[in-house]
Amino acid sequence: MGRMEGKVAIVTGAARGIGAAVAKQLASEGARVGVFDLNVEGAKEVVAEIQSMGSDGLALSCDVSKADQVETCFRQVVDSFGRLDIVVNNAGVIRDNLLYKMTEDDWDTVIDIHLKGTFLCSREGQKYMVPQRSGKIVNVSSTSALGNRGQTNYSAAKAGIQGMTRTMAIELGPFGINVNAVAPGFIATEMTRATAARIGISFEQLTEEFVKSNPIRRVGTPEDIAKAVAFLASDDAAYITGQTLYVAGRPTV
Repeated sequence: MGRMEGKVAIVTGAARGIGAAVAKQLASEGARVGVFDLNVEGAKEVVAEIQSMGSDGLALSCDVSKADQVETCFRQVVDSFGRLDIVVNNAGVIRDNLLYKMTEDDWDTVIDIHLKGTFLCSREGQKYMVPQRSGKIVNVSSTSALGNRGQTNYSAAKAGIQGMTRTMAIELGPFGINVNAVAPGFIATEMTRATAARIGISFEQLTEEFVKSNPIRRVGTPEDIAKAVAFLASDDAAYITGQTLYVAGRPTV
């Protein structure tokens, strides 16, 4: 029996990359998964993979920055699977630029998806978790929360998620709900490929430079993050809350 047997999870931004890996990892351990993404065709492909594992999933188009869409999609998952045990707030975008070039739209888009989306989905998830007095919320932050050139918006959002995680852990702990965050370092995804393009080098050059300075001598994979998320979403982490786990292949400060 898997650690997630009988559990129901929602993973946002789950059509590809880290989100898809998390959804499949939870499913491989027995969870039924609501796969949320604006790219609903990609979400359906992830659900098909989940079903091939012998679990079940539901693909839903959801803009996590819109409260009405969040409420509707959460309700559909609960109506379909009967309960909600795990929320993984992963949805995110980048709009990188140096401060003097960053537009108000660049700022608003990143803050809305990362920070407001995490708030809305956590608030909606706890509505189902508090009455059953159990649940796990795992938020995806980033090492960029510590500061990163060209990412004033993204760094602010990811740092905000860490503060939100600690505060929600304090508020929701008495109801049996654990709230933690995972902060990935350099992970090979479409987002990091976009970063390479932004700074004008190939993805291969970017990874090569990173590997040289990384003690583990490789870049991270979405599966590395998925396993960390699954741990925090499981009962193995029952006495861990309000923490940010850096998954970066190197020490962080």
